[in-house]
Amino acid sequence: MAETTIVPWVSVKKGRGVEAVAFYERAFGAQRLLLIDNEKGVVARMAVGGAEFWLADEDVEHRNVSPESVHAVTTRLILMVSDPDALWERAVAEGAVPICPMKDDHGWRVGGVRDPFGHHWEMAREDKGGS
Repeated sequence: MAETTIVPWVSVKKGRGVEAVAFYERAFGAQRLLLIDNEKGVVARMAVGGAEFWLADEDVEHRNVSPESVHAVTTRLILMVSDPDALWERAVAEGAVPICPMKDDHGWRVGGVRDPFGHHWEMAREDKGGS
């Protein structure tokens, strides 16, 4: 049976794609796997460790809009990492806004931030045997 993965695609306000790529590289240590930047906007394939995601300038015609445009989020993204505290601190230092401080919660070490483009990210590690 083939491996199944879910790869999120996040949209950022039109014209902010290059800025978003640079933020994710600095804040999450993301690698740029592909970058298309043309008159239609930016599309990028990124990876944090082995976890891939895509991002693009919003495309209202195709109903791909950014959280900034709708003033809401419908999905939170969780980065499962070995040191969530360090990644949370790094993201905040790069301009992410804390929305939940790092804490131990139901067997998880977890905290959350809102990136400059409106997306909610959680940094987490499952602590086996935790409370």
